[in-house]
Amino acid sequence: MKFVKHLPNALTCGNLICGCLGIVFCLENRTIPPAYFVWAAGIFDFFDGFAARWLKVTSPIGKELDSLADVVSFGVLPALVMYKMIGAASANPYLPFDAFLIAIASALRLAVFNVDETQHDSFKGLNTPANSIFITSLVFVPGPVGSFIQQDWMLVLITLIFSALLVSRIDILAFKFKDFSWQHNKLRFTFLACAVLLLLFIKLPAIPLIILMYIAFSLAGKLLGLNG
Repeated sequence: MKFVKHLPNALTCGNLICGCLGIVFCLENRTIPPAYFVWAAGIFDFFDGFAARWLKVTSPIGKELDSLADVVSFGVLPALVMYKMIGAASANPYLPFDAFLIAIASALRLAVFNVDETQHDSFKGLNTPANSIFITSLVFVPGPVGSFIQQDWMLVLITLIFSALLVSRIDILAFKFKDFSWQHNKLRFTFLACAVLLLLFIKLPAIPLIILMYIAFSLAGKLLGLNG
């Protein structure tokens, strides 16, 4: 059973591999969207923590490894995706480098998370998986809205706003269920129901909208004093 205690770290390495593959596919302009690798990394990221708590094998090394993997999958990969999007939209050869603010802000956010003992029931600042899902899913938005988003100035504005959200101290809803009662999870259940409906009716273009809704739900919950 010695392998079992290493399962959380193995899942974390799965997260890291997904991030590395996403970077390769992005650099080589492969047909598989980098967003798919972000989603896969997010699944590994969720289950490594779940497995560590379930098996009671949490460790400082696991925590650090998790953040290092997240920097790649949810920091460097979305930054590279944004770099390529801005580069495709702009004739300015220097403008795309603004995208790497996402990597810097993600690394700062993860470093703070590792030493901040207050982030149990909610996150301080936008979490890196949500940010990377938003950035990498922008390519799925079709039509006039998609064309509007893909303008260089709009992409730079998104980069600045979401980098600021990453390092902000805004309370963001965390999906850490202590129980599954409606009383303690009204906001979480309502958000999840709305997200599922959007995915059913709009499909992939709904994903960036779901992340914006996630931020809005978090802000509303804080202002109205609602429990998760």
